[in-house]
Amino acid sequence: MQPFHLPDRIEILAIDGIPEVYAGAPLAELLLAALDQSGLRLEDGDLLAVAHKIVSKSEGRLVALDTVQPSPLAESLAASFGKDARQIEIVLRESRRIVRMDAGLILSETHHGFICANAGVDTSNVPAGFACLLPSDPDRSACKLWDEIAGRTGKRIAVLITDTFGRPWREGLTNVAIGIAGFAPLLDYRGQRDEHGHLLSATVIAAADELAGAAELVMGKTSRRPAAIIRNYSPARGSGAASELIRPAERDLFR
Repeated sequence: MQPFHLPDRIEILAIDGIPEVYAGAPLAELLLAALDQSGLRLEDGDLLAVAHKIVSKSEGRLVALDTVQPSPLAESLAASFGKDARQIEIVLRESRRIVRMDAGLILSETHHGFICANAGVDTSNVPAGFACLLPSDPDRSACKLWDEIAGRTGKRIAVLITDTFGRPWREGLTNVAIGIAGFAPLLDYRGQRDEHGHLLSATVIAAADELAGAAELVMGKTSRRPAAIIRNYSPARGSGAASELIRPAERDLFR
């Protein structure tokens, strides 16, 4: 296996001027207009990182809390946790499996296979009285955005949809990749040799997650910058998917 060509530097450019996104909004058009307003242009090899929140909004993945009828389980958990029973009901509906519940937090496995807090259900950066869900199929969402933007610009780009997850054993949150189009999410070093000649047999780097985390440093949570360009990474082209980052149950030591 040939060694990877790694860049000497990576540049991350925040995209300003993205308006509030509504259900059915033409997200590709909004992103391209914001790029133009910011004086930016996509280049071949660019990776476009997009916060899932604007993808979910454009896909109509907001739920009005006053339309939700909590189940008895949601009512019981809400009473124990001091939480809104309607929001807990949404979390339960979005969960394939409850991993753990403690201190008012529900850690669950979503229908996509992600393990995260509250099944990704969030009320930040959405209108009062609403909860935002993850996209139904983030990889498909990334592919759609990739097709539309590449088609309009003629540029060979890749797309990364991000969300913020917690991590075992580590304080603080980090962005991770939940949807991918146009590049391989993993850098597989297995079969290569290190500088001392040792054959690598287990090193597979979650490049997509590392890029998502880096992009968050310019996107932020309160800056109204839900997208960024990652430039000069030159990702490996291919039909990669974020689902490749989910560890199979038979190799997951923490289930």
